[in-house]
Amino acid sequence: MEDILRSIYQERASHPNTVGVVVVEKRQKAVAATDTFDVILLIVVKENNDPVFVKHYSYEDKKAAMHIVTEKQINDWLLIGNNKKIFDWLYNGKIVFDRNERIANLKHELREFPFFGRKIKMGIEFAKLIRRYSDGKVLFDNFNYLDAYNHVVHSLHHLARLAVIENGFHPEVTVWHQVKQIEPEIYKLYEELICSEESIEKRLELLFLASEFLIHKRTKVGSQHLLEVMESKEHWSFNELMTHPELSPYSVDLGILVEYLIEKKFLDVVNVETKGQGIFHRYYKTAEKLS
Repeated sequence: MEDILRSIYQERASHPNTVGVVVVEKRQKAVAATDTFDVILLIVVKENNDPVFVKHYSYEDKKAAMHIVTEKQINDWLLIGNNKKIFDWLYNGKIVFDRNERIANLKHELREFPFFGRKIKMGIEFAKLIRRYSDGKVLFDNFNYLDAYNHVVHSLHHLARLAVIENGFHPEVTVWHQVKQIEPEIYKLYEELICSEESIEKRLELLFLASEFLIHKRTKVGSQHLLEVMESKEHWSFNELMTHPELSPYSVDLGILVEYLIEKKFLDVVNVETKGQGIFHRYYKTAEKLS
């Protein structure tokens, strides 16, 4: 198989823009990891017009997919965690070309999972958790139980991922298998939500109570990254927070996270006078008790 595809990736490997080439073969118990293709050719490049370029091939009675991906895009996926397959490809793929050991170092980082990377990922997951939990609670209070249920399932998923990261592991596609070993309390909540014979209203009611405690318990670790960034200045406008390069991955969830941290006394609001009478600029700073 590799002999047939070698001509394709060798051409790419000879280009100075190519960082590395990884070959991922389909495994019977993990067909989804390669989108049913027999082989994935992951070509990592320094720069490209498109951050992701995909090309499909047929050979013999098989099919292959070549993914040309920029280093920046790979790092974004690893940080935000919105492409689970990339973890599988890097963990289980075979490196067939590696310029200056860049791919080998990336694989090493994945296994080691440096604490700084964990802090950012925990912050992003915590922000998503607060978004889903808050939206679910509003829907529940307005008797929209099925929509609330959908948000709660997602909030538990983010809580589970947060717990896995906190324990020093990357969340995998089989996150509930990981959580069952690491945080059985969260797994039991999830099980009760989807398996209980209680009415959906009762299930959600109980879950909101239990989730509130588990979220509260993780507020400090979940907000650590954001608070550390904010300690570098006396106070921040929301736009300054939103455009800070380290905080941009929080995306649309940053606003609700800030409001949640104000409610929980981790952040304070600073009102600064404008030219208009009775109108103030709203700024944010870390709470006095945390300084």
